Amino acid sequence: MAVDGRHAWRDDLARRALSGQALGHAPEPTAVCHPCDANALRAALEAAEAGLVNPILVGPEAKLRKAAQEIGADLSKYRLEFTPHSHASAARAVELVRAGEATLLMKGSLHTDEMMSAVMDAQLGLRTERRISHVYLISAPSYPRPLLITDAAINIAPTLMDKRDIVQNAIDLAQVVGIARPLTAILSAVETINPKLQSTLDAAALCKMADRGQITGGLVDGPLAFDNAVNLDAAAEKGIVSAVAGKADILVVPDLVAGNILAKMLIYLAGADAAGVVLGARAPIILTSRADSPETRITSCAVAVLMTRARNGRDHASCLSNV
Repeated sequence: MAVDGRHAWRDDLARRALSGQALGHAPEPTAVCHPCDANALRAALEAAEAGLVNPILVGPEAKLRKAAQEIGADLSKYRLEFTPHSHASAARAVELVRAGEATLLMKGSLHTDEMMSAVMDAQLGLRTERRISHVYLISAPSYPRPLLITDAAINIAPTLMDKRDIVQNAIDLAQVVGIARPLTAILSAVETINPKLQSTLDAAALCKMADRGQITGGLVDGPLAFDNAVNLDAAAEKGIVSAVAGKADILVVPDLVAGNILAKMLIYLAGADAAGVVLGARAPIILTSRADSPETRITSCAVAVLMTRARNGRDHASCLSNV
């Protein structure tokens, strides 16, 4: 893990997740769903070697062993759950979480929608009353604090009530990583209400829901365009009077396409660091990509570890002391 100032947020997350061991917390048992290629298996084993997770590797035996051979890994020290194919891997990994044998779920080399189908199963999945959503935790070089961007991976075209849960999930995560009262910007293309632009109507409704206690724990404002959500000068130029404008901690996007483009633009063009986790299920879900760096995979695991410990009442300290 890097130790320079730019990566301090990432180091803080990993340090705090690992500090639980000093309090007697073992690495979190994690059902790793179908890690059947070199990258997916390496991601799980790197997190294990870092001391964050205790992986339960779920997949076809021949494919698991082939992937292990490719990276020179010894699987004898890990629990193995053999399945005939990826669909069965998803079902078994989810079953391990439901049974309490795993506290985290981690995606391997299967498609996200295949794993999430098992997660969303009404009878055997991990659904709760809360809408499931994804949050990117991003550190961009030109922004003075980490940004949480949601939802860029799960909800394609969320309804107003979906967005309520998406906002609440992000606020809950922000508090876990040490942002006591996250400033939450509901994004659109403009900062005024336009009845022809549904995202502005949703933003106005979400703000009123926060006023009425239907969203708690953060300060919510919108609609805000991206520039006046993250830049004080842009907000002042537009004459926007807001405690959120120019210094948002959370950016809530109108839909998945907008969020995915925004997050990947920051990562690939602005040189941002990123981590990601899926929330709203019975357990946090680590959604790694083949393109993720080792640091991204480790940080994503650290975020999920902190979230599950907070949910289980095992962690009340704050981190990200620089925010």
